[in-house]
Amino acid sequence: MSTTAPETVHDTKLSTKGRKAIVAGSIGNAVEFVDWALYSTFSSIFAHHFFPPGDDVAALLSTLAIFAVGFVMRPVGAAVMGSYADRHGRKKGLLLTITLMAVATLVIGISPTFQQVGYLAPVILVLARLVQGFAAGGEFGSASAFLVESAAPRRRAFAGSWQQVSVAAGVLIASALGFVITTALPDEAVDSYGWRLAFVFAASLGFVGLWLRRSVEETTSFATGKDRLENSDLTTRRNAFARMVKDHPRATLRVFGITIAGTLLYYLWVNFMPTYAAVTTGIPLNQALLANVIAMVVFICLLPFGGILSDTIGRKPTMAAFAGGFLLFAWPAFTLLNGNFWSLLAIELVGIVLLVGYSANCAVIMAEQFPPEVRATGIGLPYALAVAIFGGTAPYVTTWMNTSGHGGWVWAYAAGAAAIGLVVYLTMPETKGKVLD
Repeated sequence: MSTTAPETVHDTKLSTKGRKAIVAGSIGNAVEFVDWALYSTFSSIFAHHFFPPGDDVAALLSTLAIFAVGFVMRPVGAAVMGSYADRHGRKKGLLLTITLMAVATLVIGISPTFQQVGYLAPVILVLARLVQGFAAGGEFGSASAFLVESAAPRRRAFAGSWQQVSVAAGVLIASALGFVITTALPDEAVDSYGWRLAFVFAASLGFVGLWLRRSVEETTSFATGKDRLENSDLTTRRNAFARMVKDHPRATLRVFGITIAGTLLYYLWVNFMPTYAAVTTGIPLNQALLANVIAMVVFICLLPFGGILSDTIGRKPTMAAFAGGFLLFAWPAFTLLNGNFWSLLAIELVGIVLLVGYSANCAVIMAEQFPPEVRATGIGLPYALAVAIFGGTAPYVTTWMNTSGHGGWVWAYAAGAAAIGLVVYLTMPETKGKVLD
């Protein structure tokens, strides 16, 4: 479905439509991931509200288990919403995912506590997190396909990097909300209602994102794939999931393998590091969140340049640098982690710079594996499966390791994922310069 072609000015210059797609798609995606990231940001604060009193460690582990349960729904959302976006359009898929995310986030913000409704409280929390997981699972494939398909051929990694810019911006806003609320309010107020304000505010941003997404145009690639599918025989017109499994098994497995190291290390450094540092080293949560905010600003600034570098030298070398760097950095990072703010900030910054090699590439390299008829599903489903298995469980596994006396081996957990990633990245085919339908 793709061949290499000589470079032209048209191949390297983003059109007005492409720039508008990046802006609208990125802002909507950022808003959606504010909603998703708030859960881990405030988990250590609201955990005890939803479970029987008396054991705060058990409550935190239970809340993190629900965090992981949300990831179970991501493959389901990826399969259902990916097929929907492949059949009805990227725009319609993106409108539906952001609506579901905003509603679920609002439910978490206004949920009753265990003291008020008993075991119904964790049930409501689980259901809301499942809906969030479903929406997040559908978001990645649709958003990645939309951004990459809207790009100039030789700027696909740059355009795709904005998917991760927007995800990081969402995490940054969530961390900033956490920092502001935990700094501006006394501890009792944060515990009582401060964390709820963050969820309600994030839900309102979701509806702003919905309005923005209504303004974008559908991609030409989707129209090409739709026309080809409609003109094919009935056997070829099976749903996108079936086409992905039957016609593109190697590409599907490759996307899964690409994601393993990226998702585990991303969730450790970007989503869970503030909570992890606060619980294991005793550093105040607001200081840990501030370090995370600074690191995320650096990350957001570097990601587009990581995309430009990938468009220049290729996907393989930039991805291999990420995995190889973490393989070497994992041990010193977790060994040097202590209650000092500057030490935490340095560890966050080094990890963030390394993560650029993965995050600037993941959307584009996954999109380059599939034709448009199956692209959103092909990106979203194997990615979501890997995220559910390796990313969603990372906070729980690391917390369990520390509370059960195995905290000294967390570095090996991170290094093992990096080693797997390095093997995958060095053996995968280079896709820079391919022409997509």
